[in-house]
Formats: sequence, structure tokens, C-alpha cells
Amino acid sequence: MTEIVPVLLAGGSGTRLWPLSRKSYPKQFSNLIGDQSLFQQSALRLTSSDTVTFAPHLTMTSSDFRFIVGEQLHGVGIQPGPILIEPEGKNTAPAILAASLYAFERDENAILLVAPSDHVIPDKEAFHRSILTGLDAINNGKIVTFGITPARPETGYGYLELSKLTSGETVNIARFVEKPDLSNAIKMVEAGNYLWNAGIFLFRAHDMIKAFKQYEPELSCCVRGALGDVRRDLDFLRLDPAAWVKCKNISIDFAVMERASNLVAVPFSAGWSDLGGWDAVWEEMEQDAAGVALSSHAHAIDCKNTLLRSENDALEIVGLGLENILAIAMPDAVLITHKDRAQDVKKVITHLKSNDQQQAEIFPKDYRPWGWFETLTISGRFQVKMIFVKPGAALSLQSHFHRSEHWVVVEGSAKVTVHNDIKLLTEGESIYVPIGAIHRLENPGRVPMVLIEIQVGAYLKEDDIIRYEDEYDRK
Repeated sequence: MTEIVPVLLAGGSGTRLWPLSRKSYPKQFSNLIGDQSLFQQSALRLTSSDTVTFAPHLTMTSSDFRFIVGEQLHGVGIQPGPILIEPEGKNTAPAILAASLYAFERDENAILLVAPSDHVIPDKEAFHRSILTGLDAINNGKIVTFGITPARPETGYGYLELSKLTSGETVNIARFVEKPDLSNAIKMVEAGNYLWNAGIFLFRAHDMIKAFKQYEPELSCCVRGALGDVRRDLDFLRLDPAAWVKCKNISIDFAVMERASNLVAVPFSAGWSDLGGWDAVWEEMEQDAAGVALSSHAHAIDCKNTLLRSENDALEIVGLGLENILAIAMPDAVLITHKDRAQDVKKVITHLKSNDQQQAEIFPKDYRPWGWFETLTISGRFQVKMIFVKPGAALSLQSHFHRSEHWVVVEGSAKVTVHNDIKLLTEGESIYVPIGAIHRLENPGRVPMVLIEIQVGAYLKEDDIIRYEDEYDRK
């Protein structure tokens, strides 16, 4: 059976799902639908079945998410394949070309299936059958895109106009259509020969490389340079920043797909969503007879067609007499909007950034390779955090110019180094770390360790750090 290299694109920010999805922790790593993150669901969808055989996953992501990617794959029993680190976001075209070149170097006949890691496709078997349909086309030199049969007029998606509409086979694409207004969306759905553009592609690596040489030769050279000087970083592969920064910021649609003469589509109608807004999340969640969707710790009284979500176990959200409302509560921010404005959430982020509010991009819980920390409260000269350290993990040996720290262990045990002194602290014990002191925090136990950190100083941001030793090779 033909083996396919699954490529997961996991570097996006998903700003339309603010406040849950932010630049520091985007939607693909959150459990939006079900008990697994969208990234985990996407990875599991691209594992072998009786229909399709997949190689180990190749993941394209950013430096900030590299440890999250590995941890989440392990969390669902998947051994991570190559994880390529993009020095900065350059949209989908450079990422897809880098994956193609990497796969081609290892197998000149490599077949790739490229998919965003934040989509919902409930029926894995049906999706694999559509992949099988696409395999016949790529053997004839085609590049395959998967188009979704529209369930409704939708203004949040791009469309594919087909030369004809058939079932169970590939069909030529007449043109790409950008996100339409409602009037044109209605006309396209009624016409019957349009599909939603899902941004999922199947192709041979050499065909994609050839297309980039033809349509984007300068970009092709830049990506080759970035891959040619790749640097290994623990279990990751870092593309060369000097070459990568020269890459054009462009989507795969604009770079190749809208120009290619060998592009065909496979219609797919077994259920799909890109969760591109809170209205899409509402549609995918279980609803009651009044169209109300609730998370845990959410309550509705006399509401209709409404989504209420609390993303904090200590926070109850209650809706009273609401209709067509989306309300999402985080520990540090709350979004309330009419369903018709779900695609305008980016305006919220622009507004917050213009007012220098960190909630625009920074998630309250910051994930690190050793665990995570969460800011509980912050003021002008002090900050209180909860720090969670995984068993056997250790923070870097470090110091700070501008702040002191006081640690109180509340769960587990901590091995603490301050200058040359090493102490073992258990629950209820504390220690003071003066400004400038070289220190390290470790969890020597077999259970998680949790402590409360009180920072005091004139400057409290995360860039006030000097690392002397770090097992995760962070600079």
C-alpha cells in the first residue's frame, strides 16, 4: 500500500477564537471540541487505517510551540516524526515547500498530505476514502485539493469553482474565489458547482517543488537555503533564520494553487469545520432544543441560539434571556458578541494592542518544556504566579536583574539551588531568591510539583532572565 507523509501545519495563531486562542497559545493546542486538542485530533486523523498508510508525522511549527507539539503527540500515543522549526511565520507557501523539499531529500517519490492542525473532520474513514480517490490523480502528475460540499452560504470561507460537480472522483477547478459577501455566497451555493476551500492538499513532493520553481523561483531559492543550513536542536530541526527571513510571506493558494494547471479537487461531504470563529464552535458543540451550547461551569436561563463557555473551573458564567450571543470567559478576559459579528473578533485584538493590553496576545497560562506557569495577579511592582513542574523536570539555571522571588511549595517537593546552596523543600516550606542570585528549580519527585511564586521588582516581564545552563537548549 502506498505510504503518505502527513504534514501538520501547526504555526498559526487563530485570532478569531480570542480570548481562548492567542498568539502565545493558539487554538490548535486547545480542547475546543472533545477531550483532545485540535492538533491531537488532526494527528490521529492522519494515522494509518485499512484504507491509507501513513508515515511518521512531519510537523511545521514555530520555536514557541515545539515542546507543545512533542508533548501533545506523546499524549495520544504518537511518536513524533520530524519537527521543523520556522524561524518566523511566513504563511503556508514557504512551510509547504520546506516540507516538500525535506521529504524529497529522503524519498524522491514521496507523497505528502498537507493539512492545517486546527480543523474538525469527525469521520476519519470517509476522509481516508477521499484520500484514496486523490491518490489516483497524483499518479498522473496532479496536485489535489480537498473541497468541502457547502452546508450553507458561508462568508468566512474561500470557495472553489468547479468545471462540473461529480461524486466520488476528482474534478477540474475553474477558479478560486475569495471570501464572498452573503449575496454571492447564496448564489454560489445555489449554483451547485462550488466547494469550500479547506486548504488540505495531496501531491508528490517533486510536483510541488516543480510548481514553485515555475511560479515562485525566488521563494524556492530562499526555502532551499533555509533547509540547506538546517540546525539540529535536541529533537527538532531549525531552518536557517538568515535564509528564511528572505522568504516571501505568501499563502500556498496565491503562490501555486491559483496558477497551477494540474490542480484538481476531490469533493468531500462527510463533515468538516475549520472552527474559524466562535459561531463555528457553536455549530460543532452539542446544543439543546433552544440552540444553546454550554461548556462546564456555564448556565443558561431563557436563552436561544447562544454559546456560553467558561475556560476556568473557578469561574461560573450565566446567561439570562440571551439570543444569538457568543460569550466566552477566561481568567483574564471575557468576550461577548452577537453571532453575526463572530468574524470581526480580530478587531478586538487590534483594539487591545492599541491600548497596550497583554491580553491581546498573551495567554494567562504559559506552557514551557518543564511544565507551565499561570499569572494569578499582577500589579506595578509585584506579580503572583502558580508554577507547575513535571516529575523529573528542571527549570534553567538563571538569574534576574530586576526582581526578587519568593517561592512557597504547595504540592510535591522542590529541589532549589540559590547560589551554591541546595535545599529540598516540601509542602508548606518556602525560600527567598534575592535579585541577581543564580538559582534553579527542580522537581526530583515522581508526582507534579506546584509552588506559588511572588515576584517583587521594578520590571517583571519574562525577558528579564539570564540562562547559564538549560537542558532544553533555550537561548
